[in-house]
Parts: sequence; structure tokens; C-alpha cells
Amino acid sequence: MVSHLKHTAEEMGLPFGERTMTYNSRLAQELGLWAVSKGKGKTFHMAAFRAYFADGVNLARIPVLLKLAEEVGLPRKNAEKVLESRSFRDAVDRDWTESQFRSITAVPTFSINNHKLVGAQSYDNLVRLVTENGVEMKKQP
Repeated sequence: MVSHLKHTAEEMGLPFGERTMTYNSRLAQELGLWAVSKGKGKTFHMAAFRAYFADGVNLARIPVLLKLAEEVGLPRKNAEKVLESRSFRDAVDRDWTESQFRSITAVPTFSINNHKLVGAQSYDNLVRLVTENGVEMKKQP
């Protein structure tokens, strides 16, 4: 599985290093939803992806998350309050409940009309998923 992930990441130009540990990303998920609410979701998620998958950083550590928040332009004090209060805990719980309901066991999972692609996928695989399920692709100008 890791070799497939590494290969797909290389094809997509995403950073992927040698990881020796798996860390709990629950607090990163909560902080990520807060970042989305502040218009910095994509930037935060890419920073977290790079930290975890390329650099092997432990995203369960609050100082690590606060540093990532700062690096993407989010106020450290506010990020600290979000983590201390766990103000996005319920939202993440709802996401997990929805995932369980839909039998999603890995991230990312792409799902259309009961057809799924699990894990990092090539662009061609994603195009195949959407076109085989009746979605018309926009023509590029």
C-alpha cells in the first residue's frame, strides 16, 4: 500500500517521504475544519499533508499543529483556543459518522453512484470514475 501511495504521489508531484510511524491526526482534522472556516483550508491541508507524508511529523502534537497554523497565516492564539476548547470536535465526529455510514474506511475516497476509488488516484482514474458515472467533463478553453 505504501509503495502504491509513494508511486501515485510521485506521479502527481506530491511530496512523499519515508514514514516509519503512523500518528493520530484527530486534532489536525479539527484544526483543518477551523482553517476551512477561515478560508485557509486548502493551504492548511497541503501543509499538514507535507508535514505528515513527506517529513514524518507527528500531527498529534499541539506545538506542531500551532506551527503549521502560523505557517499558513492563521493566528496562533486562535488556533490554540480551537485546540484547547475542541470547538470542532462535533463537526469531525459528524464527518466520521457519515464516513462510517457510507463505508468509507480510507482517505481519500472518491464515490459516485455507489462506485468508489480508494486512496490516492491518478487523474486518469478519476476521469474514468466520473465519466463512467454519467458526469460530462467540461471542455478546456
